[in-house]
Amino acid sequence: MRVVIQRVLSASVSINHNAKSQIDKGLLILLGIEDTDTGDDIDWLCGKITRLRIFDDANGVMNLSVADIDGEIMVISQFTLHASTRKGNRPSYIRASKPEFAIPLYEQFVQRLSAEFKKEVKTGEFGAYMRVSLVNDGPVTIVIDTKNKE
Repeated sequence: MRVVIQRVLSASVSINHNAKSQIDKGLLILLGIEDTDTGDDIDWLCGKITRLRIFDDANGVMNLSVADIDGEIMVISQFTLHASTRKGNRPSYIRASKPEFAIPLYEQFVQRLSAEFKKEVKTGEFGAYMRVSLVNDGPVTIVIDTKNKE
């Protein structure tokens, strides 16, 4: 699994010009899934995300987690995170999982993250054409890949 985590002041997602979800201060997470991903990857990544200290404390030091600031989380599926650009100029998405494998893992990820976070996690819609808006705070953007745990 690969995620791009953005610290945001706000984020929203719409599908067919209809608002689906929105959050205020918190984390916007773009999630890419590949066939080698497992429940262990979900558990490790959800723990890492909820404990990630990237919000400022009273001294302006990134020392607080999204839970510490009573923030919100939104997860958006994004198969393009596994794009390969080695050959030519048209990306290949061969590493990205097909929906029959990815959808159950995506749903497990959202459920596990919500349980770990102890709050509802907002989402887009898997496989839909979505328009995502955000106000990145900082900017702070972090990439985590479960294949690089060590």
